[in-house]
Amino acid sequence: MRGGERRPDKGKDRRSPSRRVPVPPTPPEIIIRFLPYSPAFENVVAQIKSGSVAYSLFALARLFLEKPVGYEVCLTAKEESPLFQLGDNGIVSADREFLERNAFRFTQHDFYKIEVSETDPIKGNFSNVARCRLSGTLLGPTNHHSYQPQLRSLYEQRFSRRMSFADYQRQIEIVSDLAQVERWKEEARKVTTYTTLRAENPATFSSAVETERHFRSHYLPALIRSRKEVTIGGAMSRHLAHHILSRAIEEAWARETRSPSNMMQELASRFRQSGLHVFRHRRGMLFVSPIRGRAFVHEQAGVSPSVNAILEALSAKTAISRKQLFEKLIGDSASERAEARSLALASDLRWLINEGYVIEFNDGSLDLPRGKSKQQRETVEGLAAASAWAIDATAAARSWPLQLTWREP
Repeated sequence: MRGGERRPDKGKDRRSPSRRVPVPPTPPEIIIRFLPYSPAFENVVAQIKSGSVAYSLFALARLFLEKPVGYEVCLTAKEESPLFQLGDNGIVSADREFLERNAFRFTQHDFYKIEVSETDPIKGNFSNVARCRLSGTLLGPTNHHSYQPQLRSLYEQRFSRRMSFADYQRQIEIVSDLAQVERWKEEARKVTTYTTLRAENPATFSSAVETERHFRSHYLPALIRSRKEVTIGGAMSRHLAHHILSRAIEEAWARETRSPSNMMQELASRFRQSGLHVFRHRRGMLFVSPIRGRAFVHEQAGVSPSVNAILEALSAKTAISRKQLFEKLIGDSASERAEARSLALASDLRWLINEGYVIEFNDGSLDLPRGKSKQQRETVEGLAAASAWAIDATAAARSWPLQLTWREP
């Protein structure tokens, strides 16, 4: 080699740091489940019980998952990787250090009364003002007595864990703009004080840095809780400050929306506990109804001819609509006896539906109950795992308009 030159090691990455592909953070090892929000579920149960219609469980599961007001998210962690939460109902994270760094920002209003007041206008003529490139915060002229305290305070609050103070000082620029100088004067007039809310003898602090120091010594040690399982609202799950956990929930929600087998399982269990009837029909798909279906013997004595006609028409064709049924049994609707026959037919059909001899689905179709079979006795999980069933259920959900709604809390 010439002139003492040294060749770079072959095994080293010669690419500049800016060109290296960053390694994505590892998602937390937690189990994510979506549960129906109790007030929304109770509202839906009341609406189902008020009628006689059977609803697709697949479509209902998607209805609950559609908006954050309809579901809760249950997070279950492994023993070696617990979850952490601020207090009993605060921010949730899989990273304890993340909560420690941001606890004061998330909870300062719970522990301190924050008041903003204005002082007298700042006197003096200034031609420029210092500004933080990273946050856009105006720190004041470098020769003003408040500059150094403001610089140190901003660094301690937002950047001390990312870089050294010397590196941060290189992010300060001098702006020679009179509009920016006037803006700084107005902002500098505002003084923020922090007064403790939970201390027997309230203490007042004049800076956020001093307040955070008090918060960390008096409140933080007892604030962070280790959790094995946490349930949070759907709205909160979409706005988690811990981005890695938030992304994991978002991906789990997308998978569950495509194939909501877990939500269906939870709904089926809760519907049964609420006195509703969950049954299988149409290629084993799950439905829920306020009425238990049962078989009817056509030749039963004392049954009107129109009842037998309805049952025979339904047994001959699957999923016939009310309109098709009336057209088949009444014929010419312009005849003199058509209206009387239509009223009698509607009365008999209502009786059959209320007694469980006919199933009325919420898409307007009618069908007869089916006898129990081995397929109908299968568990929710087994059938939900079948890809053929999932394809049929998806197609059905798209064509079934649901009228169920609930109020947002």
